[in-house]
Amino acid sequence: MRKRTDMRAKAAQSAAMTMKKNTGTGGSPAIPSALGRRGFLMGSALAATSTLATLCSLSHAAAAAASQRMPVIFIGHGSPMNALADNAFTRRLAAWGGELPRPSAILSVSAHWLSRGATGVGMQERPKTIHDFGGFPQALFDIEYPAPGHPALAREAIGTVKQAAVVGTQQWGLDHGTWTVLKHLYPKADIPVFQLSIDYDQPAAFHYAVGRDLAVLRSMGVLVMGSGNLVHNLRATDRGTPDGPVASRPWAQSFDDAVKAALAGRDDRALVGYERLAGASTAVATPDHYFPFLYALGAAGTGERAKTVYEGFQSGTLSMRCIQFG
Repeated sequence: MRKRTDMRAKAAQSAAMTMKKNTGTGGSPAIPSALGRRGFLMGSALAATSTLATLCSLSHAAAAAASQRMPVIFIGHGSPMNALADNAFTRRLAAWGGELPRPSAILSVSAHWLSRGATGVGMQERPKTIHDFGGFPQALFDIEYPAPGHPALAREAIGTVKQAAVVGTQQWGLDHGTWTVLKHLYPKADIPVFQLSIDYDQPAAFHYAVGRDLAVLRSMGVLVMGSGNLVHNLRATDRGTPDGPVASRPWAQSFDDAVKAALAGRDDRALVGYERLAGASTAVATPDHYFPFLYALGAAGTGERAKTVYEGFQSGTLSMRCIQFG
């Protein structure tokens, strides 16, 4: 055990993480202006937090955690404007929050926290609300989601992942992939929330495997939540198209249908190898919004049925499909 801890700490010291924010208005997963504001979080700075977290006792979080095994959820979050909207999607989120068992904390894997060369986890006592977008009304920037963090359970997350080193950080917070949906699920912001980053250097199978590792947190009362969109190509949306059950373009419908069919049979292999599904080359032009789904899929037991909580499209081609396991 000591040897593994030393190896993980050494790996953390050599990792360099780039915190990148995606906007709700562009077609690229990496926005240079956002990088300029965030800068680089180098491995040496991360390692100090990570090593401390590894050495700290993890028993406090386990003792305080709920005994009920929590479900796993994936949310298609769509535009940041859903935070202000009253529509079929947001009303379903509000109802869903009342149906779910109350978690001790929420671990969110958002499409809008991408890292390079390492996986980060937020250790903040009070994570800030990040308005990682531009060109929207001031009312959206005025929204705060003041949920507390949960450093103890974040340390548990560090210890559960065996695929690679996970490093704790005080940077980042809750980006719009997280708070715009939690605002409807849990409007009181009274449940602790912490985020896990997506190492964008890693392939789909890695993200699925990390999700498998994170599954143990479910027995500690943690709701594992992926937030992205199964179909997400902002260069091929049809703005102004009313929300509806059917996509405005065949490739978007084909890919969403293919994912739905694979989920019905729990064909995880096909979902991890999503590039071979119908319409994938256009539907998943970049995988940043698909990867959060793989964390949820991995955290779900292979025998757990996938329940569709919401399905439909916004802006013609954005799949808003929401899924629950367990």
